[in-house]
Amino acid sequence: MFGQVKSLMRRVFAKADNAHSSSPQIISRDHHGISRSNISENALKVLYRLNSAGYEAYLVGGGVRDLLLGREPKDFDVATDASPEEVKKVFRNCRLIGRRFRLAHIYFGREIIEVATFRGDGRGDRRSKDGLLVRDNVYGTLEEDAWRRDFTINSLYYEVKTFSVIDHVGAMADIEAGRLHIIGDAVERYREDPVRMLRAVRFSSKLGFVISEETSKPIFECAPLMESVSSARLFDEMCKLFLHGYALTTYEQLRHYGLFGYLFPLVEKSLEQQDHDYPKTFIARGLENTDLRVSENKPVIPGFLLAVLLWEPVRTLVAQKCEQGMRLMQAYQEAADEVISQQVKSISMPRRVSLQVKEIWIMQAKLSMRRGKKVFELLESNRFRAAFDFLRLRHQSGEEVSELYEWWNVFHQTDYDEQENMLSELRHRQEKNGPRRRGRSRNPYRRRRPQSEMESE
Repeated sequence: MFGQVKSLMRRVFAKADNAHSSSPQIISRDHHGISRSNISENALKVLYRLNSAGYEAYLVGGGVRDLLLGREPKDFDVATDASPEEVKKVFRNCRLIGRRFRLAHIYFGREIIEVATFRGDGRGDRRSKDGLLVRDNVYGTLEEDAWRRDFTINSLYYEVKTFSVIDHVGAMADIEAGRLHIIGDAVERYREDPVRMLRAVRFSSKLGFVISEETSKPIFECAPLMESVSSARLFDEMCKLFLHGYALTTYEQLRHYGLFGYLFPLVEKSLEQQDHDYPKTFIARGLENTDLRVSENKPVIPGFLLAVLLWEPVRTLVAQKCEQGMRLMQAYQEAADEVISQQVKSISMPRRVSLQVKEIWIMQAKLSMRRGKKVFELLESNRFRAAFDFLRLRHQSGEEVSELYEWWNVFHQTDYDEQENMLSELRHRQEKNGPRRRGRSRNPYRRRRPQSEMESE
C-alpha cells in the first residue's frame, strides 16, 4: 500500500513540475550569488536603458544559470516585453535578425547583446505536419516566456532593479540537484525542434548534470527527427558540441543516445563494422587532445576536429583505391573528395573548413614520401604543424606509422646540417632496398605477393 501511494505521489509531483504556476519563486539577493560586477557592462546598459524607456527587461537563460553555478558566462541574453521594433527605436546600434523568431542584436564593438521579446503560449505558431516549429513570432508575458523555453535551468530571470532571480519552472531545484529537465512534454518539444536533443547532451556534458528520465528516454525514439535539421545549422551545433572543452564526454553521450550517426553517418558505419579498436582509440585521443587544448587556452579549429572524426572512412577508402593500383597521392585526393561530399549532406562545411580538412589528409601522403627539397617545403608549410599533430595521433592510436612519426619528430626539431644527414641516410637506405622508378612513391597499402608466387615467375 505504501509503495502504491509513493508511486502516485511521484506522478503527482512529476505533473506539478511541468504545470504552469501562478506564483513564481522569487529568490532575493541574500539567497543567490549573482553580483552585477560579474555581469557585462554592456548587458547592464541594455537592461537599464530598456527599464528607463518603460519596458520590462531581464537577464535570462544560460548567463543566469552560469552565474548561479559560479561559471563565467560566454554571453548575456536579455528578455523584454518590448517588441523587436521598439527595441530598435531605443538602440541605434541595433539590428533585427531571424525569421522563425525575430531577435534584436545590439552591438557594442565585438560584443553582441541578444534581446528577445517574451514569447507567447504557443497558440498561433506555424508548424509543419511533423510538429516542427516553422514560425514563432507570437509574443506574450514573462510567465508564458518562461514556460516556452527548452530546459528548466535555462528559464531563470535576473531582475536588475531588485537584484532578484525569478523562477517559474522549478529551475533552482534542478540546479541544486544537478539535473537537466525539459519543460513540457519531451516528445512534443523534440518535434518542435530536434536540435533540443543535441542541446540536452551538450548541457549535460558541459555542466556535469544528469539528464532526467523524462528528458532522456524519448531521445531514443525521437533521434530520427534529426534528419529534418538543415546541414548548415548542424555545423554550428557541431562546433558547440565539440569545441568547448568537453568533446569526449559529448561524443560518448551522442553515441549512447543514437544521435551521432545522424551527424556523421560514414563514421558511425565504420565504427559498427570495425574488427579492432583503432578507430575508437583514434577518435577518443583526438577529442581528448581537443579538450586539452581548450583547457590550456590554445586555439582549436573545426578543420582539425573534422579531420579526426572522418579519418577512418578516408583511411579505408585510400586502402581500397591503392589495392586497385591507384597511386598514393591520387588515392588520398579522391578519398578526401568522396568523404567530404558525403559528409556535407549531414553537416555542411564552409569552404575554408573543408579545405583545412582535405589539406591535413593530403599532407599525410606527402609526409610519407620524404624526398629531397620537398621535405623542406613541407616543413615550411603553414599546415605542417596540424599535419604533424595528426600524424602523432595516428602513431599514438596504434596505426603503423611509428617509423615515419619518429623520423619527422626528430627532423623538424634539429638543425639544417643534421637534417641533411638524415635525408642522406634515408636516401641511402631507400637505394639499398632497391631502385625505384622516378616519381613513384612506395605504396604502404599495396599488398606484397607471397615469396613462392614471385619465385614461380
